[in-house]
Amino acid sequence: MDADYLKDVADLCLRLLHVVAGIAWIGASFYFIRLDLGLSPPYERADRERGVAGEYWGVHGGGFYHSQKYRVAPRALPEPLHWFKWEAYTTWLSGFALLVLLYWADAKTRLVDPSVADLEAWQAVALSAGLLAGGWLVYDVACRLLRDDVSVAVTTALLVVGVAWASGELFAARASYLQVGAVLGTIMAANVFLVIIPAHRELVRAKLEGREPDPAPGLRAKQRSVHNNYLTLPVVFTMLAGHAPLTFGSDRAWLVLLAIFAILVVVRHFFNLVHRGRMPLWLLGAAAAGAVALAIVLEPDEERRAGVPPTDERAVEIVSERCQACHSGAAAPLGVRLETAEQLRANAAAIHRQVTRNAMPPGNVTAMTDAERDTLAAWAAAAR
Repeated sequence: MDADYLKDVADLCLRLLHVVAGIAWIGASFYFIRLDLGLSPPYERADRERGVAGEYWGVHGGGFYHSQKYRVAPRALPEPLHWFKWEAYTTWLSGFALLVLLYWADAKTRLVDPSVADLEAWQAVALSAGLLAGGWLVYDVACRLLRDDVSVAVTTALLVVGVAWASGELFAARASYLQVGAVLGTIMAANVFLVIIPAHRELVRAKLEGREPDPAPGLRAKQRSVHNNYLTLPVVFTMLAGHAPLTFGSDRAWLVLLAIFAILVVVRHFFNLVHRGRMPLWLLGAAAAGAVALAIVLEPDEERRAGVPPTDERAVEIVSERCQACHSGAAAPLGVRLETAEQLRANAAAIHRQVTRNAMPPGNVTAMTDAERDTLAAWAAAAR
């Protein structure tokens, strides 16, 4: 089989696996956070006597559900005991495979933008891998050394700022957002693999051996679970951001990303408080106000529409040199062919969006100049 065809098949399969596994992981995580925050003291005295710390009643799918959480463990371990780990592992493994397949294997096109940093492909891949490993190590050391949650939260926030800035200074705009998401996703998956699941194993082992479990691993696992809860929405955004060039195509894309992260963390905190029985609507108002303010700031520069638009021939000339390598023939991305003036006019609105937001060409692989970008934007503004 043709290698490019096999790559396309692998791309499709891995994307589907990544999304399905991510839905399962996020669904389980959000459910247990809601369960934990919404626990009520056990109503029955017998439940309290056998070590139940809290209970949660719910109705779903035509039936009632009654969940109970023990202070330590039940008197006898039930069979089967369900674990929640493979959702996280599969999400990370499929995401890492996509990173390798699409960005590391094609680093010169997708990861590197010479106008940002003139890197060789191997240098970009090494820096990308280094950020994945370094991000986890800095975060993990901070969690182990710092004694209070506020210090850990501040350190984690500073780490995210540093990773966002570094990614914006090193990689192509679209790739920089994905890189930040990959670092945060690695932290989340490593939390499950290296902290949360080992704590669960210790709890089960202590019960089987008839000894009192060490509370420290459980406390660390709880802390990491809460961190994962707040990181989830920012990571989901980075998965989708490739379809939003108005964000990564801005002049200060890393600051835009941090602003979006802050908004999403506020939204997540709102729902966590709702699960505790509170309704802080002002948080939603603050998030909405932040989103509106960001949308206003990100509005494209209208100056590029000014002046006398160039001729169709000049627009076709620029597109022929900078865009037709992909946007021609039967396999053009999204079926968008840009080979004639008529085809350009039919896609003028999309062309204007892409060039004013610096989204295309990807990684500016064809070295479109700012002057060409402005010329094409002026033509597209008039042709829309």
